[in-house]
Amino acid sequence: MRVIHRSAAIDPEDEEPSAPREHVLATDVDVADSFRSQARGLMFRRSVPDDYALVFPFEEADSRSLHMLFVPFAIDALWLVDGEVTKAKRLRPWVGLGWGTADTIIELPAGAAEDVEPGDIVEVVE
Repeated sequence: MRVIHRSAAIDPEDEEPSAPREHVLATDVDVADSFRSQARGLMFRRSVPDDYALVFPFEEADSRSLHMLFVPFAIDALWLVDGEVTKAKRLRPWVGLGWGTADTIIELPAGAAEDVEPGDIVEVVE
């Protein structure tokens, strides 16, 4: 599995969308699809590889929160609804907290989602 980011580039001179830009955010992807795996998340891990993502799928869009208790490294978190980014935030180790509307949340190493903005498309593909 891979996590792909697609954004439409805008030419600053004519403000017309150009070809979508695409890049891979992660190639080592785990899916937290049970209550236990979602509750544990990244807790108690010392680190994750640079090309890693943890994906939290939910049945419907709702207000979703993340905490960094027992996570000793920073992460980038993405909240998605139907593949569209509704929020992107860097969460600090141990004390980070974030929430947003999502049917999917993706956690990545800090810096991996630096260019991802609300309105962009992020997909998990086989």
